[in-house]
Amino acid sequence: MESAAGGGKVPAMPASLSPRSPRYSLEDAVLGPRTREAVLEAIAAREHYRLVFEEWGLGKTHREGRRIGINLYGSPGTGKTMVAHGIASRLGKRIMCVNYADIESKFVGDTPKNLTILFGVAREADAVLFFDEADAILSRRLTSMNNATDTSVNQTRSVLLSLLNDFEGVVVFATNFISNYDPAFMRRMLAHVRFELPDLGCRCALLERLMPPEMPTDAVAEELAAASEGLSGGDLANAVLMGALRGARSGEGKVRAAYILEAFASIRESGEANAAGGVPAPARPLPLAKAEAGP
Repeated sequence: MESAAGGGKVPAMPASLSPRSPRYSLEDAVLGPRTREAVLEAIAAREHYRLVFEEWGLGKTHREGRRIGINLYGSPGTGKTMVAHGIASRLGKRIMCVNYADIESKFVGDTPKNLTILFGVAREADAVLFFDEADAILSRRLTSMNNATDTSVNQTRSVLLSLLNDFEGVVVFATNFISNYDPAFMRRMLAHVRFELPDLGCRCALLERLMPPEMPTDAVAEELAAASEGLSGGDLANAVLMGALRGARSGEGKVRAAYILEAFASIRESGEANAAGGVPAPARPLPLAKAEAGP
């Protein structure tokens, strides 16, 4: 979505951004009761629009009621993307999945144009707009602008705020870093739904879904769930897959529970290294002269 350097017409939106059928339903997502209820309440504004805004008169007091912005935030791998698709499926709409890289342009001023095109296509298609990793585009506006790029960043934020004000469809945002949002965007969202790491019951349900009956294994979902506290649904999916791949490589024709448990340990270890900023370097031996020095 970039203009030519000479400033020609903005090309059509790439196929990757075209409206498409949702890949998941809400029933595909394993969520805690609090999160599921919050999601259902968020989309009630669309499902019960006539009752709430027309019969009950809230259309007179809440004129922005047709603007439905839903923010899904929380730890990585907790089902935010799946739920975004599920919201579109529940509403019987197609979905347009957007990453900032899809609309960002190296030409100053073109990113706002791309956003305008994007919202126009969503309006015509009556599609749900889904901004993944939304903190990249909803981040705080710059208070000190030193060059054309800084000015363009603020212009993009301002154009997006205007587009959200005028858009009467459904926009879903997902982020792992809600603290990066500009407060002006926070105020334009109807609902904020927090996604937490799965509890024991959710982990068990997830593992039961992740281990198909055709997969030969001695693993028991309940036992794996008890050993996977602190891991996300995405972590569990990766661990089961890694266990299956190891079982296939071993030639045993079986996925041992031990393989999945070792994958859990590996995921935890890499997470701890990431949180610490890297793998601690081994202690270096003292130089020989110092090591032999006596009092």
